[in-house]
Amino acid sequence: MKVLILSCKTGGGHDAAGMALKEELESRGHQGIMFDYLVLAGQKVSNAVEDVYVNTVKKTPHVFGAVYNIGMAVSRIARKSPVYYVNSRMAKYLQPYLEEEDFDAVLMPHLYPAETLTYMKRKGIRLPLTLAVMTDYTCIPFWEETECDYYIIPHEELTETCVKRGMPREKLLPLGIPVSRRFRLKADKKKAREYLGFPSEKKIYLLMGGSMGAGDLEKLTERFWKEVGGRDCVAIICGSNKKIFQKLKKKYGGEKNFFIIGKTRQMELYMKACDIIYTKPGGLTSTEAAVSGIPIVHTAPIPGCETANRKFFEKHKMSLSPRTIDRQVAEGIRLLESPERVQAMVEAQRNCISGKAAAKIVDFLEKSVSAGKH
Repeated sequence: MKVLILSCKTGGGHDAAGMALKEELESRGHQGIMFDYLVLAGQKVSNAVEDVYVNTVKKTPHVFGAVYNIGMAVSRIARKSPVYYVNSRMAKYLQPYLEEEDFDAVLMPHLYPAETLTYMKRKGIRLPLTLAVMTDYTCIPFWEETECDYYIIPHEELTETCVKRGMPREKLLPLGIPVSRRFRLKADKKKAREYLGFPSEKKIYLLMGGSMGAGDLEKLTERFWKEVGGRDCVAIICGSNKKIFQKLKKKYGGEKNFFIIGKTRQMELYMKACDIIYTKPGGLTSTEAAVSGIPIVHTAPIPGCETANRKFFEKHKMSLSPRTIDRQVAEGIRLLESPERVQAMVEAQRNCISGKAAAKIVDFLEKSVSAGKH
């Protein structure tokens, strides 16, 4: 098969899901081509969209939350949203590319390309098999106005939510959120620590704010170091947030058992090496942590879909989510003092999230393409 994977640079989770699908396709001898589809209109367009999203999320998350809530309201009353009309303009760039290449299917771990392909479909343009891949444990605004052949949803529990929002039940496939197979591979914690330069015998607390280093990492770090500094180990992944990286480096750079990491492509190793992770409730990072089988403390979410992610994980006892930084630090430390509670959380993660979503999605693709189902 030759499969196109279209993503968008609004948070690292969409790309991570796309890369997991590409990895699975290529492991079976298929061809997976993935890119940010906005670059078809020019790199400046892609950069502008990314900058607006990242700056809003990092500097004014309450604004993002307000826009999300407005989107939810609009999606209930409008047949075609402003998001649809904006993304329909990408059709003039995407159509020639699809005509030039001969794809068997298009996978979309992002709403925007799904809106564009919906516009093209309504214009009678012939398309390959189209599959949308949801990357949060909720139905975000405007999925219901798209017309993909199928929708991969994170969990069967979300089926009724999607149907109530107007999505066809027969198109919903509860196969999960795809993550790299590396997260479910068993790894020796001691070897992972040795490779990363971590101490082998201390407890390791991993703090992060997603690919953008969002959230109040500085305050969380300060409170954590005050509590465990000199006794345990703290590692902070700042992602693309260079400002917080430099701040932490300046303040804690000389401390023993304190590790500051920027962007990394070895997230699975950090998760294998640590004892517990503190992260905002992004759909991908939370799923990767659950597949890795490590205790999770969810920090403050970006209002909107991450609020729903936190509720889903809390409901299924896959994470703790105290509302204040002081309680987050205290309850995470207390959790690690109880092996029974840790085991119960890891067991809940295993029961709810298999980690094999990418394989299941490619299984479905292989059967559908060979049967000509679209």
